[in-house]
Amino acid sequence: MARSAPAPSAAPDDPHVEAVESLGAGLAAAGFPLLPARVFAALLTTEEGRLTSAELVALLHVSPAAVSGAVRYLGQVRMIRRERERGSRRDVYVVMDDAWHDVLMQRDQLYAPILSALVAAREVVGESSRAGERVQLSVEFLEFVQREMGHLAQRWEEYKADRRPG
Repeated sequence: MARSAPAPSAAPDDPHVEAVESLGAGLAAAGFPLLPARVFAALLTTEEGRLTSAELVALLHVSPAAVSGAVRYLGQVRMIRRERERGSRRDVYVVMDDAWHDVLMQRDQLYAPILSALVAAREVVGESSRAGERVQLSVEFLEFVQREMGHLAQRWEEYKADRRPG
């Protein structure tokens, strides 16, 4: 299986670079770590959604170690996966088509530690205190979000089944 064209050039006037930097900056402004944001943006905006480490290094002008850390982070949060390039020893990083869905549906991993910490904090400050009531409201909100995410995921699947590509 032949790969199509390598990563887009890293010329400053390349529209792909502009999209990567703009999207990466937007994700970073929302609290996403900067380099993983840029790597995710590069993969998401590349036609095939797949790049090697060397291609990411060239496109983003960062070190191989920086790319390694970024792809490790993105893999842990299930936004990308690593594949072996056929007939080669090189790894290829592939963006998940529905990465945001997959990340947001990791409710147990995302909310369980926060809920546990909130419950412990509520015990410390006292359930009947004003602080305890505020903490309890946070607990109830996150429990509500967890329940609603299941409904939202179902609606998203229905939407995707009905949408017309492109």
